[in-house]
Amino acid sequence: MNPIFCTLSLALTLATAGAGPIRALVWDEQQPRQKEAYENFLGNEIASRLKNRPDLVVTSANQAEPEQGLSKAALEATDVLVWWGHVKQRDISWEKGQEIVDRIKAGKLSLLALHSAHWSTPFITAMNERAKADALATLTPAEQKTAEVKLLKPLAYTSPKRDAPLTPSTTKTVRPDGTVLLEILGPNCCFPAYRPDAAPSHVKVLLPKHPLAAGLPATFDIPQTEMYEDPFHVPPADEVVFEESWDKGEKFRSGLVWKLGAGRIVYYRPGHEQYPVFKQEENIKVIENAVRFLAPAPAH
Repeated sequence: MNPIFCTLSLALTLATAGAGPIRALVWDEQQPRQKEAYENFLGNEIASRLKNRPDLVVTSANQAEPEQGLSKAALEATDVLVWWGHVKQRDISWEKGQEIVDRIKAGKLSLLALHSAHWSTPFITAMNERAKADALATLTPAEQKTAEVKLLKPLAYTSPKRDAPLTPSTTKTVRPDGTVLLEILGPNCCFPAYRPDAAPSHVKVLLPKHPLAAGLPATFDIPQTEMYEDPFHVPPADEVVFEESWDKGEKFRSGLVWKLGAGRIVYYRPGHEQYPVFKQEENIKVIENAVRFLAPAPAH
């Protein structure tokens, strides 16, 4: 079919449905080591590969821009925030992370966290909020009305030991007056082992009918990537779409989906800025699928 006709047809379909194109912002901390694999930084690479999709409007931002590329205006003009962070995670304030998560909970924004963004401020904040929501969901409606929730945060940016109890975990105490105290040891948002040796990984699609897996083969290999090994200390995901494995025996749940309020979060694991992971069509396809899947529903 003529590609021009396809573009016009899609535009007409969107206009008829009352929905505009999906606005994706690819945010990147931008660090010099990215130049080992990406001539114009990792985030710009992803954005450039998505920009030719007619139903997407893709922009890129980075930490060196005014307000770190995350101004209120920028967030208000974004449906899906794609996040790459690694060595500069602590430079993003917890207040900004909460602002992003408040927008997610309100259904105004969704988050796609890539690889090392497991320790990004918005991802940690989102996982803390989901841990609190999960704990409250175990109570009766009457208990929820008066429950006190205390979130105890683990030592930040420290990998858990292999034999450490999984986080998040919750202790419930019923006080003499009948009210409930929930003490939550927050999610560490990390894992006990990693290996940046550029060994290949093998990706298996666990949910082939899931929107994240659209257009992907049942399995595919990533020639060079960093290894992460489960258990991943995060709240239980609503959906696990991909599993990754390595020849030395490690495994990791590599495509996770959570609901949070009226919004959603996706974590996609493959990466490391020194390897050309996001020049591979399968990984770009996952990101493209995730942007469409995460786009908030249009208001009626």
